[in-house]
Amino acid sequence: MRTILLLTALLTGVLASGPLRIEAEPGAAVALWPNGAPGALGAEAKDIPTLTPYLPAPGTASGAAMVICPGGGYGGLASHEGHDYALWLNRHGLTAFVLKYRLGSHGYRHPIMLGDAARAVRLVRARAAEWSVDPRRVGIMGSSAGGHLASTLLTHFDPGQAEAADPVDLQSSRPDLGILCYAVITMGTHTHQGSRRNLLGPEPPEELVRLLSNELQVTPQSPPCFVWHTWEDTAVPVENSLQFAAALQKARVPFDLHVYQRGRHGIGLAAPPPFEHPHPWAQDCLFWLAEQGFLSRR
Repeated sequence: MRTILLLTALLTGVLASGPLRIEAEPGAAVALWPNGAPGALGAEAKDIPTLTPYLPAPGTASGAAMVICPGGGYGGLASHEGHDYALWLNRHGLTAFVLKYRLGSHGYRHPIMLGDAARAVRLVRARAAEWSVDPRRVGIMGSSAGGHLASTLLTHFDPGQAEAADPVDLQSSRPDLGILCYAVITMGTHTHQGSRRNLLGPEPPEELVRLLSNELQVTPQSPPCFVWHTWEDTAVPVENSLQFAAALQKARVPFDLHVYQRGRHGIGLAAPPPFEHPHPWAQDCLFWLAEQGFLSRR
């Protein structure tokens, strides 16, 4: 009886303050290559790139999907820039997929990370029916070094391999849009040195530095982007986002740019689940996603 009374009181309090919110649980991680990833240095968990699906509540899905690349300087993967983003997107009807890509701290270098991101987008499209996703509405999102990886795919995608035996490889790796959160963009003057070292090694050739400086790689075929940064960011200078936006403008690619004065590097949503009061970028991004047709019309 005491337990029943306590539960009744809890539910009464929750209902008085608003609807009961239950966060989605992630699905089982899916190996990007079930028979082993190309270029793998071993067979441990760190050598197996995966995609973890987060499905929105039944009846709320918009049909759009987002592949999420957590940050971490290409040396780690920040949960609040992966798991938390996925839960937040679920609350707004997007199907989310958190990418565990291989890292420089485990001995990997470019183009391994790009290959993992490209495979993730292809896999979502190849299994779109299973996950109730529209293969024409698959975006990519990344923060910090994960933003660099996302911006790399936004500028280095391909249409798929028409003669591939693997049906996943038939799919295009071009995201339909990109969301870049205080992203590392350049490998040049304004780069984050730890990300550059983990991605390219200690003394990369100049042509590789230029190839992975994604402000130099934007074309008119690059997808629309939502780009945000903070002026106070001392780890990844705001010039990264400003230069990428300038390149998008020069190529006549649609974009939404937001620079907020305050906020440290790596702030993510700046709120724990259930994300009732996130950083203003979150609402700005939802407005933009609705304009791109990624949110349900209500």
